Amino acid sequence: MNSKYEPLFEPVVLPNGVELRNRFVLAPLTHISSNDDGTISDVEVPYIEKRSKDVGLAINAASNVNDVGKAFPGQPSVAHDSDIEGLKTLAQAMKKNGAKALVQIHHGGAQSLPNLTPQGDVVAPSPMTLKSFGQEEAHDAREMTSDEIEQTIKDFGEATRRVIEAGFDGVEIHGANHYLIHQFVSPYYNRRNDVWADNLKFPMAVINEVVKAKKEYASDDFIIGYRLSPEEVESPGISMEITEQLINQIANEPLDYIHVSIMDIDSETREGKYKGENRLKLIHHWINGRMPLVGIGSVFTPDDALHAVNDVGVELVALGREILLDYDFVGKIKDGREDEIINEFDPNREDKHHLPPNLWQQFNEGFYPLPRKDK
Repeated sequence: MNSKYEPLFEPVVLPNGVELRNRFVLAPLTHISSNDDGTISDVEVPYIEKRSKDVGLAINAASNVNDVGKAFPGQPSVAHDSDIEGLKTLAQAMKKNGAKALVQIHHGGAQSLPNLTPQGDVVAPSPMTLKSFGQEEAHDAREMTSDEIEQTIKDFGEATRRVIEAGFDGVEIHGANHYLIHQFVSPYYNRRNDVWADNLKFPMAVINEVVKAKKEYASDDFIIGYRLSPEEVESPGISMEITEQLINQIANEPLDYIHVSIMDIDSETREGKYKGENRLKLIHHWINGRMPLVGIGSVFTPDDALHAVNDVGVELVALGREILLDYDFVGKIKDGREDEIINEFDPNREDKHHLPPNLWQQFNEGFYPLPRKDK
């Protein structure tokens, strides 16, 4: 290994005492490759095993906690006990080479797709009309009742129980990317006038339910993480001032890390009193050492990862698009073969980057922004 990359392979100890072998995290990537009923498919197991083999922490794709929360075709489910058997296979594959394996527990809220939910029902904090994943026509989302909110919170707890029974090392609570938990935090989505108008009440209730499930069903070394989006373009939307309030709340909870969802590790605050400041540096300051921060966003080279740790200051670096392009990204750095890293999409590769067919097709059609060899 090139000695300058040694900091990337330092172990990281989480608040619960679990040690991660290095600073690399497999981001929870939408692979649209599970079976139609949400059970684990034969295609996704080798895909996730390859990308888990060298990281310290591996997080599976967003997995819906109930049927009305399904937001993607081919989305894995943790909504039913019948899902557990396939999840066991997935956990074994992800943990096979020493990574800690997590499931990201998720509810699409307004972003759920009517063609994937029972009776086409889509629920949200407040009624709205919008387009979601791959849609050409907008759909309607209705306001959740108080009973439905309470049941959804319980569903996050039950999903955690299933993840534990399947043998995973933890869960990541998906509070980012305009999905249900994010929607409750956002004044754009949450326009309620009842107790749930408090934008921090729902995320805190979910955290408490997940922690309760851990205490009942798992050991102390079960990992709980939380993912958030720090700022949104909608107005009035989530601002960095709102995110500061959220961080100050959740960083006092028995969580093991906070994961920030952004497209660039160096992205800057859009507006407000923190305008122009690096988002990750701000959040790292607000966490104030209470737990590790996971940063992500346009990390395509070893030097990008090193910059995230040394200059931005994050403890953990999540790999998204790059580890899809080259599942051996971490291994090549470790072996001093960084000049062999693949960091462009090549539609003519015979191995198709070892991607499941549906995900390769999305890459080929330009669904995600990424470097391409044919452009």
